[in-house]
Amino acid sequence: MASRHLLSLPHRSLKSLRPFSHHLPRSIHLSTHPNSDSLPSPPPPNYMLYDRLAEQIKSKLARLDHPDQRFLQHNSPVPCRADHASALSFPETKITTLPSGIRVATESNLASPTATVGVWIDAGSRYETDEANGVAHFLEHMIFKGTKSRSVRKLEEEIENMGGHLNAYTTREQTTYFTRVMGKDVAKALQILADVLQNSVFDENQIDHERNVILREMDEVEKSPEEVVFDQLHATAFQHSPLGRPILGPVDNIKKITKGDIQKYISDHYAPHRMVVSASGAVKHEEVVQQVKQLFNKLSSNADTTCQLVAKEPSRFTGSEVRIHDLEDPLIRFAVAVEGASWTDPDSIALMVMQSMLGSWNKNAGGGKHVGSQLVERIAIDEIAESMMAFNTNYKDTGLFGIYAAAEPESCDDLAYSIMHAMTKLCYKVSDDDVIRASNQLKSSLLLHLDGTSGTAEDIGRQLITYGRRIPYAELFARIDAVDSSRVKRVAKRFIEDKDIVIAATGDPQNTILPDYNWFRRRTYWTRY
Repeated sequence: MASRHLLSLPHRSLKSLRPFSHHLPRSIHLSTHPNSDSLPSPPPPNYMLYDRLAEQIKSKLARLDHPDQRFLQHNSPVPCRADHASALSFPETKITTLPSGIRVATESNLASPTATVGVWIDAGSRYETDEANGVAHFLEHMIFKGTKSRSVRKLEEEIENMGGHLNAYTTREQTTYFTRVMGKDVAKALQILADVLQNSVFDENQIDHERNVILREMDEVEKSPEEVVFDQLHATAFQHSPLGRPILGPVDNIKKITKGDIQKYISDHYAPHRMVVSASGAVKHEEVVQQVKQLFNKLSSNADTTCQLVAKEPSRFTGSEVRIHDLEDPLIRFAVAVEGASWTDPDSIALMVMQSMLGSWNKNAGGGKHVGSQLVERIAIDEIAESMMAFNTNYKDTGLFGIYAAAEPESCDDLAYSIMHAMTKLCYKVSDDDVIRASNQLKSSLLLHLDGTSGTAEDIGRQLITYGRRIPYAELFARIDAVDSSRVKRVAKRFIEDKDIVIAATGDPQNTILPDYNWFRRRTYWTRY
């Protein structure tokens, strides 16, 4: 009876009732959506409360499938992997390749008051001919001896007035010209570098003067036994190959190098695609790029690449030895090495760790009896050497890995045994603790080398020439940390175990007990361990 009374309510009282949806909380009301056509239609007004709530939830789920584009620019409901490249590559190295092919790379640090700007060229003594061996180093001396618009005096005064420092060096595969100046003088430094590289006059009188300077420099190098050992080591390791030529060249070549030889070398190798302009410190990348684009416009048009030149004259490693008599030196200085890895070889990082494991030591520096390197510890305790140094030299297609040492003649036998035992042991017995310790030392030395604008600019220029890019610290350290004891043993077996070696020695090695080549060669492997 009661329900029948409810159904017989007057029509006006039904109209006076508010829709049931008005009693719902505001929080569950749907807002107008741009994509409302794709969403479910609103439920009819006579739905029960739980039906309406169910429809509200379905609508919210549909909204996730069809998000409002206005909000996607701020946050996306769809998860995605974040790109941490910018954080991992900090500080950022900006690289721009100009239409001419020259690359401009900078690492800005506007808090630094100084800057280093330089040109790194993928050309060195390796790309000379036998007849012109020494011209790359000769050119390094002549490049600062006056241009069409700057005399030698004016050039030196400009550098001095800026309080700057202008320098250059030549290696077997690279030539570098760089200057350190205050941040406000970066533009002027670039002008000077562009001028000397493109407009040098190479006056005949200056050439004759520098010829005598280089000959005196060669005499000084001959008095440095360590320099002699490494030059002879390359000569015997890469005999009849371009890498075997000395950087300074033979005396006969220095005496007859002409202006034409220098200009030909520039036209053959100083091409923009083989150059990197590197800057670090108080520099702005966009400004440096614009200046390089304007200034470096008269370079060589030779399209030959270093890869093509290396393919024409590849390096050839030859197991051999050379011993030079030097009765004036009371010590025996020698280096023993195996063929190493190229710059881009996957095992080059492991060889860097192995070099750190072998270590270096000098008697005058003190210490050494409580270090991580077992070789250094043994040499220091037994006092069988004056100094020793592990080295790892990389080139485009090969390398040299070994140890240099200097010792009294009566200690050479024990020292040679210790060196070969330590090198060959890397093939068989390596502890994780030694690898971790060496990896930490390697990372520290790499960071210390980058302390300052000059080290950073050099690192940028060298890596762009050798790797084609700047390797971030995070990636480089990850590669170092990936080297473990098993990898060290694998790499040592590849490069050391039963492999040919090269030996270079100075002093009086023939009349001492420095072992012969066959003795060293037999100790590149163990018959039991």
